[in-house]
Amino acid sequence: MNKKIIPSTPFGSAGILWVVKDDSPRITRVFLSKPGIPAEEKIATLFPAARLVSCGEIDDMAIAIRRFLAGETIKFSLDSVDLNRCPAFQQRVLRAEHRIPPGAISTYQQIAVYLGLRKGARAVGNALATNPFPLIVPCHRVIRSDRHLGGYQGGLEMKRALLKREGIPFDISGCVAHTQPLFRF
Repeated sequence: MNKKIIPSTPFGSAGILWVVKDDSPRITRVFLSKPGIPAEEKIATLFPAARLVSCGEIDDMAIAIRRFLAGETIKFSLDSVDLNRCPAFQQRVLRAEHRIPPGAISTYQQIAVYLGLRKGARAVGNALATNPFPLIVPCHRVIRSDRHLGGYQGGLEMKRALLKREGIPFDISGCVAHTQPLFRF
């Protein structure tokens, strides 16, 4: 297991965990800092044997993540991530979520309906709560049906800031404004 640390983003550090599979690097996890818990601390705790190394493809992804966190619009590809480490249902959720473009939002319920599970909002929420590829799979673009933010691995302030950067309006109560239409699958 290998790791790449991305220091000095507007939201603290980030980290990429990766392996070589079929002669190419495959990302197995992306870590975001949370207030008081830097990404490199999470990686060191969960994967103490991970080696601090990189390669061209991982360096390119680290640059893209840093640029995204600095406010640039970046559409990440799923080509570099190892989705096969996720259960089949989570893979379906992550692929659906990945379709939501910058500046758009959806709800856990809407994704569940798209996947054919009318009462599956909680299952979708659980799949996104353990999204191993935050930012690459932009789970910050999913909110609760009542327009509250829900959760986010980098914390709610980061989720709100990412959405605001993408032009998502908020009302005075901190919810996504009802004027914002939902993404249609």
